[in-house]
Amino acid sequence: MSIATLELEGVTVRFGGLKALLDFDLVMQPGELVGLIGPNGAGKTTAFNAITGVYQPTEGEVRVGGSRVNGRKPHQICARGVARTFQNIRLFRELSALDNVRIACHARAESGFFDALFLTGRHLREEARILSRAEEYLEVMGLGHRRDEVSRNLPYGEQRRLEIARALATGPKLLCLDEPAAGMNAAEKVELMELIRSVRDRFGIAILVIEHDMRLVMGVSERLLVLDHGCTIAAGTPAEVRRNPRVIEAYLGDAYLEEKQIAVPLPEGSP
Repeated sequence: MSIATLELEGVTVRFGGLKALLDFDLVMQPGELVGLIGPNGAGKTTAFNAITGVYQPTEGEVRVGGSRVNGRKPHQICARGVARTFQNIRLFRELSALDNVRIACHARAESGFFDALFLTGRHLREEARILSRAEEYLEVMGLGHRRDEVSRNLPYGEQRRLEIARALATGPKLLCLDEPAAGMNAAEKVELMELIRSVRDRFGIAILVIEHDMRLVMGVSERLLVLDHGCTIAAGTPAEVRRNPRVIEAYLGDAYLEEKQIAVPLPEGSP
């Protein structure tokens, strides 16, 4: 049996008396594509922050590749194979698209300070490999033609894709995408959905997605978890989740129900 890429067991995050995430469980296997949805303030980004070491769980355990990572710093968890993007784009705005990705490739670099200082053969060979990898990730995300452009000058949708390319360059086993379609138009969202699938298939990594666009997240995810006020209120396939009365009440709403013409099952004993 393969080791799970990610395991969260009973993870709770408190800020004083506020429980931002309560008794959260999640297991992801290699190559899985899972969506995390819920209303604003439901605890989705808190879950990401607990996974990546930005927040330390008050209770519970986070394991990456079978190893406990509670208490580790974000860069240490990244080195264990977890990468993420953010709701607000965090590129190196004055650097080129290529240099943004090259920097991330150095997370796996083996040559050290003195190799760089004296330009050893080891360092030069590694830099050549890093350049090749960075160019590959740009091509994967459809950004090869933007190689030398300063990142702040890229269109918004391409900045989003560059952030994903940079995350991939760290060599993750798990990629966490926090609202990757935010601010994109409809055509860009369709392209992004295809890209997310192709990235999973090409690199064989697990992908966890937070997204408010229901068409995108239900179209790309194999299963969904739904949070509300820090608690998991539903889990299952997209078909199961979108028919769940608690999810419709807490998040999707009557307008979604009418648009999709979904019948909500009545409680037992109802007329």
